[in-house]
Amino acid sequence: MKKVVIGAGHSNYDDWVSTQEKDLNLLDRSDFYKLFRSSESVDVFLAEHVFEHLTLDEGVKAAKNLYLFLKKDGYARIAVPDVYFKNEWYHNMCKPGGPGPIEHPAYTHKVFYNYKMLTTVFISAGFEVDLLEYCDEKGRFHFNYWNPEQGMIGRSLRFDTRNDNGKLGMVSIIIDAKK
Repeated sequence: MKKVVIGAGHSNYDDWVSTQEKDLNLLDRSDFYKLFRSSESVDVFLAEHVFEHLTLDEGVKAAKNLYLFLKKDGYARIAVPDVYFKNEWYHNMCKPGGPGPIEHPAYTHKVFYNYKMLTTVFISAGFEVDLLEYCDEKGRFHFNYWNPEQGMIGRSLRFDTRNDNGKLGMVSIIIDAKK
């Protein structure tokens, strides 16, 4: 089974191939062919806080590339910052042009997604989308169980240490986009 982490940073998971932007530019289909040799050759893509660095149009192009290189019944687990999360610190850290943490500067963010925008990007690329974690328009947080062994998202309800004693400090929109 071929499992690929996009924009892995310092993340390293057993049985997953970690890539950086220099290895795999999501907008350059030739990079995909260099790494995977043929379409429909990857079982799972994982991208945690990557797509917000692309414009919406670039996000659709990147999603189409993922779709092309996923095997039948493969999926992409995607996480991005959630504009509907009601937290001033979070908004300042994640908004396009914002400072972000040192290891992940938000000044390169181009989109601050809500769940409808993110699902639309992937549906327009041909995927079926399951929402795993997100905030709705009223800021209410929604959670559907997901297995971290099928793609670990650190900035999530269960795994981010900023979430403590029932108080949310860090959330993401998390989807599974299925081919």
